[in-house]
Amino acid sequence: MATTLTTHPDQDHGRVRPPIHKHRIPLSNYWAKMIMAVTGLVFVAFVFIHMYGNLHIYFGGEEFDHYAHWLREAFMPVLPYSGLLWILRIVLLGCLVLHVFCALLIAARARRARGRFRRKGLGMNTFGARSMLVTGIVLLLFVIFHILDLTVPVPPLATDVFVHGEAYANLVASFSRPWASAVYIVAMLVLTVHIAHGVWTAAHDLGVTGKRTRAIFYLAGGIIGLLIAIGNITIPVAVLLGVLA
Repeated sequence: MATTLTTHPDQDHGRVRPPIHKHRIPLSNYWAKMIMAVTGLVFVAFVFIHMYGNLHIYFGGEEFDHYAHWLREAFMPVLPYSGLLWILRIVLLGCLVLHVFCALLIAARARRARGRFRRKGLGMNTFGARSMLVTGIVLLLFVIFHILDLTVPVPPLATDVFVHGEAYANLVASFSRPWASAVYIVAMLVLTVHIAHGVWTAAHDLGVTGKRTRAIFYLAGGIIGLLIAIGNITIPVAVLLGVLA
């Protein structure tokens, strides 16, 4: 009677090798974590610079629109019009795809290795790690909303007064809607949690050793996340209070 073997004995030691998965993705957890660390740090740098650029709004509409226009003309004629923006978009999109793919891959493998039951009683130290996938999904949805709201306006998310090139007016019009400001503020708070643990994890995966050094990175991640969140949150609050109009 014919039989089907799913395992293969080891000829040297008589051990049984695990079954070979034909569809296994040829990317180790080590490299997946390295990719997540590098792309995550790229995002942290971008959102910090983006927050700095957003703060130009406090210098008035003319200055903010000038800053937005400068981004499109930067490095001309070496780069075409909006060349810098398109380079940033392509790099960020590539980092986003890699970051999300590796996050889902690691999460799926961890769930498969853990089985049906989650470990309990691990304390608050694991809150950041366990929330990373959830906060990442929330931030991904926010990015989509943010693009549809301010960059590629799509009803009903975009305002009725959206005008291409009028960055100041479009931002004020968007944040004049309390629900849009609330979405933005919540997203910034979620971003703080994601960055705080993400910076620590990136440092760990990139080889930073020592409890004290890792604690410094965790603190640095929290401070950076808070600075980004506070800087960005002041804008919708200022719009709702009538400081920016």
